[in-house]
This record gives sequence, structure tokens and C-alpha cells, in this order.
Amino acid sequence: MSRGGIALLAGTARVAGIEDELRTALASWRRPRAVHDPARVVTQLSYALAAGGDCLADIAMLRDATAIVGAVPSDPTVSRVIDDLAAGGQQVLDAIADAHAAARARVHAAGGGPAGTGPDGPVPLDIDATLVSAHSDKEDAQPTYKRGFGHHPVMAFLDHGAGGTGEALAGLLRPGNANANNAADLLTTLDLALTQLPDTLRGQVLIRCDGGGYSHKFFAGVIERKLEFSVGWQANLDVADAITPLPETAWTPAYDSDGQPREGADVTELSGLLELTGWPAGTRVIARREVPHPGAQLRLTDVEGRRITCFATNTTRGQLADLELRHRRRARVEDRIRCAKDTGLTNLPLHDTASNRVWLALVLLAVDLLTWTQTLTLTGPLRAAEPKTLRHRLLAVAARIAHTGRRTHLRLDRHWPWAATLASAIATLQAIPDPT
Repeated sequence: MSRGGIALLAGTARVAGIEDELRTALASWRRPRAVHDPARVVTQLSYALAAGGDCLADIAMLRDATAIVGAVPSDPTVSRVIDDLAAGGQQVLDAIADAHAAARARVHAAGGGPAGTGPDGPVPLDIDATLVSAHSDKEDAQPTYKRGFGHHPVMAFLDHGAGGTGEALAGLLRPGNANANNAADLLTTLDLALTQLPDTLRGQVLIRCDGGGYSHKFFAGVIERKLEFSVGWQANLDVADAITPLPETAWTPAYDSDGQPREGADVTELSGLLELTGWPAGTRVIARREVPHPGAQLRLTDVEGRRITCFATNTTRGQLADLELRHRRRARVEDRIRCAKDTGLTNLPLHDTASNRVWLALVLLAVDLLTWTQTLTLTGPLRAAEPKTLRHRLLAVAARIAHTGRRTHLRLDRHWPWAATLASAIATLQAIPDPT
């Protein structure tokens, strides 16, 4: 087989029990006397996406690995299964999400979950929208605010910084002309993400969002769910007027990414200087000033030649510099979106919205298969590597499937530079008992 590392993905799926969970959840959508179970087709498609596929036909890359992944259906059968699942609408999406959540709980129990509270405090849950281009007239594809054409889904990920995992929790598919700051969509995505988390973690997350979450409704919704938030705040002229008379003693040095004071950057709190009537009680506004990088164009809201950015939070503890650094690390969600686009989200390959929603659910599964593989088995640079690196180093190794007696062996190319790492990772998964 050309991709011996598929065995690593299959081992992670076994530990998670994902196929068994899907088989139970999707039982109502299996055709009578069907040879290929929808659960196995969905699982195999997630392998194909994790290995770099970007369309249904890419399941063909598994055809030389049937000893590991089971019999692979034909392309027409795959299309027919996806059509059946798409016809099931929201019920199918809920069923896949339930199976995904059950598998996540198993992975966390096996040691592949977040390490808990760390330098960032509660585990950050990041929500952000992204644009997905369409190159044909697909259902719900619309002009976007960047003058493109396609869709505008909202995604939710756990942070992948210290103590985090980077797991893909939820995705809400929307037309390309959907607003980035639609509070209802953000709260829907948040609820979908929370249902993916084990009960022990659900109340210990920090909701982070950029300026798209700047709305009374979103702030109130997060507080209603008894969670903390850190959300971008509009740096308007009111903010500039509040900052202008502040003395230098009101500012404290900001931190760089290593937690050390950053030269030329300061933070201060504006909560008592802004009109916050109508915003949820306990809302704090924190501002950062910094000299713009060379070539940057100044804005009307910049003060004395310094760029002003703000965010709001309801966290009551911690130094301002720590809270500001915690919020700035929200930018890491862009890394996770990039990984999702490298795992099937670059293009929604199907025509109708119902089918593309199923595709988005497959992308979330594929992203998590890679993430769980990293958290369960890998250390060092590969623990934080992006999908492209994992594919070239671990998944693309040539191997031979050998049958001896009643056992099947995977013989890796011994000259492959990362063969020992792959063999060790597979052995780690084999040592984890089957889910019960």
C-alpha cells in the first residue's frame, strides 16, 4: 500500500470508537440489504480527507488498504450514501454530531483531551467565520464581502496552545452574503460546540471571538450560558476620546507571545471611561496601544500615532497584560481554519446545501482524527505539526500488508526517516484497550 500511515488513522478511530458510534447513530439511514454501512462510508471518507482528499472520489486512495479499513465502496455507492444522508437533513447532522461527541469523550478519557486550566486560564473556545470560494453555481453560494463568491461558514475550535488540543467542535454552513457579526449564528455555533464537550469541560471554557461578536445579544448569550468571554470591541471615536486625556501612569506594559514585556506596547482599562449602559453588567473594556508597523496607514481612531485595539471581557481576575495576551492569542484560530481548509474545506465539492452540510461534518471528523492522533501518540514538533507535514512524514510511507496465520502485519519501509516514529505511534494506540 502507498499510504501505510492510514493504519495510524484507523487506530485512532478504533480508540475513539467512531465507527461503532456512527453505526448506532445512522442505523435509520441504512438501506435494507445494503452491503456498505453508512457508518463505514463516513469513517472511510474521513480517512480520505485526513490523508489529503478533497472530493468524494478520493476515497479511492483507500482501495489498496482494505485489510486495514475494510471493503471500500464504489464511487456511485459513495454518492448514493451521501445523498441518503443529505435527505435526512438536520436529523442526520445531529446523529453524526452525537457520535462525534461520544468519540471525543472516549479520546479525552484515554488522555487525548485538554490539559485543563493553564497559562490562559480556562480552556479557550474560539469562534470565527471564514470564506469558502465556490467556482460553480452551487446552492446558497452568494457574493461575499471580499467581492468573491461562495459560502461563509462559522467555525468553532478549542485553542491549540499550551494545554489545548485544537479540536474542531462545530461548523455552521451559511451563504456567502451572511454577516460576520450575526449574533444568532454565533450563538448557534457556540451551542453546537458546547454539546461536543464532555460535561466536566463544558463549563470551563473561555469564549473568544474577534469583532464579529461585538453585539449586546452575543455578550448576553455567553453570560446566559454562565461562561466567560473575551471579544473584540470596536475602537471608535468614543474610545479615542477616552484615551486622549489619560496620563502615562494609566498604562502598563503589554506582553509579547512569550509573556515578557513588549517594548512600545501598553494596555489600560477603559471600563469607567466609556458609556456602557445597555451592555451586560460586569463588561470590562481593555485597550492596547502600539506603534504601527512600518508602512501601516494610520486610522482616525489611532491616538498620537499609535494603533489602538480593544476587547471586552467579563473576567474579573488577572492583570491587564495577561488578559490582553490571552485575547490576542485568539488569532491562533486562523491556524485551525487553515488546517480545516487543508482537510477538505477549501472547496465544498457538492452542489446542494444539504450535501455540503454533510461534507462539513466529514471535515470536522477528519480534522479531529488528525488532532486525536497527535494528542494520543505524538510528541515534539509532530505534536503541533499541520496536516501537510503529518501526511508527508507519517501517512505517505509505503508499506506491505502481510498475513501470517490469523494475524495481519503492516511492514513499513524501514528506510523511511520517520518509520520508527510511525511504528511507535501505532504501538501506542494498540496498547489502548478497545472502547467498551
